[in-house]
Amino acid sequence: MSPSFRSLRDFLEVTDAVADPPPSSGDFEKEVEASSGKEVETADYLIDLQQKEERTTPIDGQLSETLEKESDEASEKSSDFSAFQEFKSAWNSLPSADKDGVSECFKEASSGSLATDKVKSIHNGLVSLESREGENPNITIEKCQGSVGKGESYKSQEENESTEKTEKLKKMVRVQSYEKIADNASVAHISLKSYASVGTSFENFELNGIYSAIKSNNTENTAMMEEAWETLQKSYVYYKGRPVGTLAAMDPTAEALNYNQVFVRDFVPSGLACLMRPANAGGDPEIVKNFLLKTLHLQGWEKRIDNFTLGEGVMPASFKVLYDSHRQKETLVADFGGSAIGRVAPVDSGFWWIILLRSYTKCTHDYTLSEMPEVQRGMKLILNLCLSDGFDTFPTLLCADGCSMIDRRMGIYGYPIEIQALFYFALRCSRQMLKPERDGKELIERIDKRITALTYHIRNYYWLDFTQLNNIYRYKTEEYSHTAVNKFNVIPESIPDWVFEFMPLRGGYLIGNVSPARMDFRWFLVGNCIAILSSLVTPAQETAIMDLIEERWEDLIGEMPLKIVYPALEGHDWRTVTGFDPKNTRWSYHNGGTWPACIKTGRPQIAKRAIELMEQRLSKDGWPEYYDGKAGRYVGKQARKYQTWSISGYLVAKLMIENPANLLIISLEEDKRISKSKLTRSISF
Repeated sequence: MSPSFRSLRDFLEVTDAVADPPPSSGDFEKEVEASSGKEVETADYLIDLQQKEERTTPIDGQLSETLEKESDEASEKSSDFSAFQEFKSAWNSLPSADKDGVSECFKEASSGSLATDKVKSIHNGLVSLESREGENPNITIEKCQGSVGKGESYKSQEENESTEKTEKLKKMVRVQSYEKIADNASVAHISLKSYASVGTSFENFELNGIYSAIKSNNTENTAMMEEAWETLQKSYVYYKGRPVGTLAAMDPTAEALNYNQVFVRDFVPSGLACLMRPANAGGDPEIVKNFLLKTLHLQGWEKRIDNFTLGEGVMPASFKVLYDSHRQKETLVADFGGSAIGRVAPVDSGFWWIILLRSYTKCTHDYTLSEMPEVQRGMKLILNLCLSDGFDTFPTLLCADGCSMIDRRMGIYGYPIEIQALFYFALRCSRQMLKPERDGKELIERIDKRITALTYHIRNYYWLDFTQLNNIYRYKTEEYSHTAVNKFNVIPESIPDWVFEFMPLRGGYLIGNVSPARMDFRWFLVGNCIAILSSLVTPAQETAIMDLIEERWEDLIGEMPLKIVYPALEGHDWRTVTGFDPKNTRWSYHNGGTWPACIKTGRPQIAKRAIELMEQRLSKDGWPEYYDGKAGRYVGKQARKYQTWSISGYLVAKLMIENPANLLIISLEEDKRISKSKLTRSISF
């Protein structure tokens, strides 16, 4: 991989240290003093010398002979400085987008096993220029000179002989002082030597090759973006002439099954992409509004599975548009879980609907939609399902296997982190949109209490880092008092061996599940990502999650971001937990498969690096639903091609990188009203 920005900064600090301004003497000292008000004397001084060289006559033969004897090596590279100036001028004339393109191109090429000296030379020059973007151009010249080589002046033969040994011992790059030369004598050409530790030489720069790299890189990225938008628009589903959603996938080579439907959770990234895209570039907030209203309409339908009627607030998992040839009109068919593989109602659909409603309002400033009586009622019905009284002793939601994105048996029954994070996210979004009229005020009070309790519970009992893992490892069991530290009576011997190797000293994450005598230590992508987006975790915990991703890049990212679950269930665990599920074999689909995704990180370099990995394969592989293998190297065994989730996820990632303000459409800041609880694990009763 190419070096990180941090390492480049360290490299530039080294080159700064060896690029000190030259001392001067005689007439040149006066010239330097006259320019002392400028930011960088060295650069102006060198340029001035070069101009004088063009105006003045050659020096006498004796001095030339002496200089030639002392600087054989320097004369071989006498064109470096002028070549560098030519390259810098060409570089500064490029648009910023082209600069990014050529920089990334040579960054990747210079780190490969087949990289030539020329490629590495160009890359190092780009690093010097790119890192000084926006600074004084003279400063750029001076500092890049430091990385290119050391300038060396020519002195009289007597002084050179007396300082020859000293010069050989000097490791820092420095331009030496000049002797005063008689009138009409010219200054010898200053040659820039290569700095050995960097190895940069602008002598071999081929600007035509650089421009070709820029054009090729930008063309590929632009073409991929255009292809993604075109494919996304082809997936639009229309009802009575209006777009109301996007198909789950459009793979012409596979049986449709339920991939020809509009899934609520799958449409969320599609809707976000349409909201984030500028209006003059084809942004389409109207499809999001139509989707929200149409699914709200479906919520009001009677929902029956066999002889049982589902709760009034349940949102559909998916719907499709059918044409009734007898009645000559289009009809909607919704699935509330009755047609799902496990016949489980989608707990997450209602939460995603509320989250997307808030994003639409945030982006368009159209508050009339969220304030409609029908929309207010829809939100209340969803929340009443979750906030109703029961036998729970925890603020988390009790769920069945297969009730969320992982819609197959994967051992997530109980209190899965994905549902808890979405629940919290939806509560906070609803809190912003609910009106206090009628029963709204009472509901808002219940929401506030639940947010406080849920925040404490997740941040304390789901959080795992090195210190907490060590604490659990030392837990005592069978603690009956309300002062018990091991509140869930977790047996330390139940901690799987892989956790001890996986947990770095720096980093942490929210574990998959916490319930009586059971902690699921697996990493779940969606739960941790949503916890960051909604600020369910503290800023310190958010940082720790990003640290974990960096520390365990090969495990969680591999060759395609991101691993939906880590690690995969294998052998006996796979047989007992999944029930011999042929689709969820190890490192496939939900069981350790890789799903193209991007998250709010607060670290642009991580997002950029992850997107680069996606761009290498995603389009060429036909936008697959997921990848298989421990490193995410192979297209999924049963993955659908042209999966809308993958296409829209890539677009959202690119739009957030191009305009970080788009992140505000989907993310929430930390709730300052939630005071830090003074409770500890031992006195929280």
